[in-house]
Amino acid sequence: RDPFIPSLTNHYNLACSDDVVSMADSTVTVEDIEGELFKIERIRDVLVRRESELRYMMDDIQLCKEITRLKKELHKLVSMPDNDKSTEDRQKEEELLLQIHKLVETRDFLVDDVEFERLREKEEDKEMADFLKSKFPRNIKKTGVPTRRVASRAQQTSSPFTKTGLTLLKECCGFTCAIM
Repeated sequence: RDPFIPSLTNHYNLACSDDVVSMADSTVTVEDIEGELFKIERIRDVLVRRESELRYMMDDIQLCKEITRLKKELHKLVSMPDNDKSTEDRQKEEELLLQIHKLVETRDFLVDDVEFERLREKEEDKEMADFLKSKFPRNIKKTGVPTRRVASRAQQTSSPFTKTGLTLLKECCGFTCAIM
């Protein structure tokens, strides 16, 4: 045995029998590990949701920019006196109106998708809270999140991911948009 290599028993907890070595610290319980794994899974879920919200926001911003551009172009044509408009100008007006209409419909579908996702996420959260109540009845506080004896620094900070996609869309052009 090499004297420079510390004994496994100094760093690892011996489980069940002397020939089975666990990598877990002796103070860590299976419940603690399950709790940590659950927290990591919830963080992953929050990040996936946030990614989805950001994609919706990007789509919304692009649609709003395009609608605004087309409206400016249309406004130039509409502000011309009818006598000065060529057949091409009238056709361009019609094309612009159709394009704007299609983009507004697309944006309406986007907003509907965001609302559907929000409702789905709300249902998922309810199901998760019910599951947690059954799995960790003594460790659940009012928030529906399992608690540990000692919270880490990351757990003590509030989550920046509290807004739903619909709220983010409302703030980012959404229902307050001049286009609508």
